[in-house]
Amino acid sequence: MSWSKNDYPDSFKNLQNDTRSKAIEIGNALLDEGYEEERAIPIAIDRARSAEEGGQKEEEYHLLPHDNGWQLKKADGQRAIYVEETKNKLLDKAKKYANDHDGSLVIHKEDGSVETTLYDS
Repeated sequence: MSWSKNDYPDSFKNLQNDTRSKAIEIGNALLDEGYEEERAIPIAIDRARSAEEGGQKEEEYHLLPHDNGWQLKKADGQRAIYVEETKNKLLDKAKKYANDHDGSLVIHKEDGSVETTLYDS
């Protein structure tokens, strides 16, 4: 179940509007990734507060075409973190890796242009 600005967990009630909106966005992304609500709520609140306070610089990871298929690389990285034959095979690994490392994930198209960005603060 997705949360909205009118329907969100009780734990979000005392957050400032901007922080609550960010927590809802982050929480929905976590739920989409299969996190249980009990785990997603505190993570979403923590990450939303960090973003509000200008917390640590978020790492950026890119899912890009590679000579052997597709790769996950840190934005300024020289080497691939993961390489898979197909984009779909790599996508779940890439989402989990970026999420576990509190980073954003930039997903590219075959031609190298940006398709979408996930977990962006």
